[in-house]
Amino acid sequence: MVAKSTSKARTAYVCTECGGEHNKWQGQCAECGAWNTLSEIVLEPAGAVAKSPSRRGGWAGKVDAPKVTALSDVRHQEDARVSTGIGEFDRVLGGGLVEGAVVLVGGDPGIGKSTLLLQAVAKMAAGGASGGAGFSSLYVTGEESLGQVAGRAARLGLAVDGVHALAETGIERILEHAAAMRPRMIVADSVQTLWTESLTAAPGSVSQVRESAARLVRYAKETGTAVFLVGHVTKEGGIAGPRVLEHMVDAVLYFEGESGSRFRVLRAFKNRFGAVNELGVFAMGEQGLKEVPNPSAIFLSGGSLQQPGSCVMVTREGTRPLLVEVQALVDSSPLSNPRRVAVGLEQNRLAMLLAVLHRHGGIGVADQDVFVNVVGGIRVQETAADLPVLLAVLSSLRDRPLADKTVAFGEIGLSGEIRPVPNGEERLKEAATHGFRRAIVARANAPKSGSYKGLEVIAVERLADAIDAAG
Repeated sequence: MVAKSTSKARTAYVCTECGGEHNKWQGQCAECGAWNTLSEIVLEPAGAVAKSPSRRGGWAGKVDAPKVTALSDVRHQEDARVSTGIGEFDRVLGGGLVEGAVVLVGGDPGIGKSTLLLQAVAKMAAGGASGGAGFSSLYVTGEESLGQVAGRAARLGLAVDGVHALAETGIERILEHAAAMRPRMIVADSVQTLWTESLTAAPGSVSQVRESAARLVRYAKETGTAVFLVGHVTKEGGIAGPRVLEHMVDAVLYFEGESGSRFRVLRAFKNRFGAVNELGVFAMGEQGLKEVPNPSAIFLSGGSLQQPGSCVMVTREGTRPLLVEVQALVDSSPLSNPRRVAVGLEQNRLAMLLAVLHRHGGIGVADQDVFVNVVGGIRVQETAADLPVLLAVLSSLRDRPLADKTVAFGEIGLSGEIRPVPNGEERLKEAATHGFRRAIVARANAPKSGSYKGLEVIAVERLADAIDAAG
């Protein structure tokens, strides 16, 4: 009689600071010297045969060895996308949901992560935007009961006839149910509540989050099931858990919103199937999240008259041009070191622009406090905001508004030159669509005719020319 060999998974302890691996737990990492940073991880036993659910052949008992293939012989196939039924969500995903994609959605508590995914699950179960065949899905909740999830769906008025739900946190049991049901999409809310029996660490620890997410990623790639992971954020604004979690997934989306505002912004920070920094705008209401088809309108003040210290710019988020209002307040400072405050812009770049304004524009604000804010809570990271920022500062300093319906964009160099920015024609088109009649831009971004669809375009080469054009 031959005894059965039971191969037990081995574990190791990895430092969350430096990644150093240790055979046993100890209070201090021997590699970097950090204290209380060792977390348990599971190691696959040598010679283990991976068993995983497969759509084609049930449970795969053998894994074929990879072969070296010439890249020219590999056939490229376009990623087939499925609409979630929510246009702004599809935009951020890169045009729709890709089979086998793993998406991590993070955001502050109560921002609307679960609401958005529940709406998407319900719409896809009903056939999405096309109204075709339903998209089978499994909504796994580890923080709420099934009654709470059903109550939220009822408050939102969602039809959830084709939606299946599971209240479970054990990753082994979740994968067993998924293998039996074979859904095309899984939502895990949240990844910090998942745990695996192969580790003794507490749920929510670095090792549990890492191993549970790895199991779901492996399942998604082997079966073609799309997986959404809901992630909590830390007080620093990052996804709670190991940093490697963001490297394991295909897309990382962050849900942002100002406290007291009903508008929400969904931004892509990583996307293997679409543009990075793509932006989706939603409004939170009684019926859940609704798309904002014209996001430029919510970032403008909507005032009938132009105010001093205000300038409208055209920024670009992903593939979309957006009209954003930049406001500046310049006031005499009682301090020996005047303040420079930038909200929605880079602080150091504001200091640099003020130096350029003094050196090449002949206008100094050394004894003034300067406050700059981007309306709507959006963060502008491109250099196209340089010219609007200085025009807003100049308008506030002179206490004189810019001409009505004026828009501007352009990068300012250290020698005072106005540099062009990418996609100038699309920016001008967006401004003309919203009724703007005057644009101050770099000469290389200006059309040859001097106007664009009823929009007068003023081309400038130097900062002094832009100051004269601003009046």
